[in-house]
Amino acid sequence: MLAAYYGYPSISTGDALREAVRKQPDLGKEAQKLMEAGVLVPDSLVDAIVKTRLLEGDSEAGFILDGYPRTLGQAEFFERLATQEGIEIRALGIMVDDEVLVERLSRRWNCPKCHKVYNAGLQPNRASGHCNECGSALIQRKDDRPEVIRERLQVYHQTTKPLVDFYQRRGQYVEVNGEAEVDQIFDSIVAILNREEQNRAAL
Repeated sequence: MLAAYYGYPSISTGDALREAVRKQPDLGKEAQKLMEAGVLVPDSLVDAIVKTRLLEGDSEAGFILDGYPRTLGQAEFFERLATQEGIEIRALGIMVDDEVLVERLSRRWNCPKCHKVYNAGLQPNRASGHCNECGSALIQRKDDRPEVIRERLQVYHQTTKPLVDFYQRRGQYVEVNGEAEVDQIFDSIVAILNREEQNRAAL
């Protein structure tokens, strides 16, 4: 929704990593094992994927990163990259209780062709088992199993949550309630970003 509103590409490092695994099975074999176990992939690999993706021309005006950075090492790498490339960073925290996340993610189904995501509880149309957009059979990723989700959340609290402090110290962090309705979350984010843009324009 944000990508459509601002006209920016939405760059999911998870999708980019899975694509790299698909294209380079030998290189990506270990990464795939880590992903399916809910363990973070090494920073060097993720950093390289992000840097390569940002070289594509569609991200020059702006972009939305989903799932990156997830560690302090990645944040420090991206800060250096942003300084070199003149990128202004805004870190957004969409805060949701752990058990709500387990419930949401364990009911998530994906289209392997067009990457549209469905929720079995919120979207009854998923009952057909096929994507509404392209008709492909939907799949559930192995890392969306409840036990793997809880492992991912433990990793998050240990390695990713410190990024809130990292970006707060730099005055780059904003936060919204992620347990509201989707449209309310979207409106909250847009209001924050538009207000900041107006403040920058006034300076």
